[in-house]
Amino acid sequence: MRERLRARAVLLRQVRQFFDDAGFIEVQPPCLSRDNVVDAHIDPVEVAGTALRLPADLAAPRYYLQSSPEFAMKRLLARGSGPIYSLGPVFRAGERSPRHNVEFTMLEWYDVNVDMDAVIDQTLQLVAQTLAIAAPTVITYRGLFRTHAGFDPIAEPLGTLENLVANIDPHLAAGLSGKRDELLDVLMTEFIEPRVADQNLLIRNYPLTQAALARPSDDDPQTAERFELIVGGLEIANGYGELLDADELLRRNVENNRKRLATGRQPLPVDSQLIAAMRAGIPPCAGVALGLDRLLMLQQQTRDIADVLPLPIEVA
Repeated sequence: MRERLRARAVLLRQVRQFFDDAGFIEVQPPCLSRDNVVDAHIDPVEVAGTALRLPADLAAPRYYLQSSPEFAMKRLLARGSGPIYSLGPVFRAGERSPRHNVEFTMLEWYDVNVDMDAVIDQTLQLVAQTLAIAAPTVITYRGLFRTHAGFDPIAEPLGTLENLVANIDPHLAAGLSGKRDELLDVLMTEFIEPRVADQNLLIRNYPLTQAALARPSDDDPQTAERFELIVGGLEIANGYGELLDADELLRRNVENNRKRLATGRQPLPVDSQLIAAMRAGIPPCAGVALGLDRLLMLQQQTRDIADVLPLPIEVA
């Protein structure tokens, strides 16, 4: 136990030193907020406003333990914070597996007046300083599918994708009929991940339909400035050239709620203090969310997140 705690403390110091030396300021966003990122597949932990015992004129009906510090950090950017980073707990309901814990530690940072390429470089530098691994291969999402599955994921007719998934599971294919991104997720799992499981990859330029909070890419208008870093089959980082259009964020929130309802999830508030901040003006920026526990898993060469957590949720 002592060595486990020591390894975590050393990594935290390394990460802080990296960003302090680069001129970033460490911030502590609230863990509890009335706003939350509206994701189609991530469920926040909810807290009733009455549980906080606040005066009626201060309390919101509902609060969320944050699944990401993103909304709060972008509000700080709008207030002139400059480059910032956060190292702190985030929460996602229902997530417990060898790779997941309901509460985990997120490293998130934002640089200003830069694009996705700048934060990709920062990510690769950080990984090089903390992990003894081969440099990741950088490839586009389209290039990954073309190389390992033999088709363009954006241009390929839906019918072809449906037939490929039907060869794996006809009932699944029928349920996903017409849903390109969901079909591609299945094909990523079945066709591509087994072929690249032992590789270190940085996948960039995801389809616009998978943009999350990334802005459209200048070099390929059918894609977004979004990347993921995967090391030995384990996703550890997700980064964006950040969306600055408040109306587009609102539209994406509405669409994600539509997907949530379709899968039996509760909708989340689509309007937020972030949208107000974006209307007031956020500087051009790019950001990255990196799972610190997963980085430590790779450093300690374990495949179970419980091996690097002080106390996982079942004994917390």
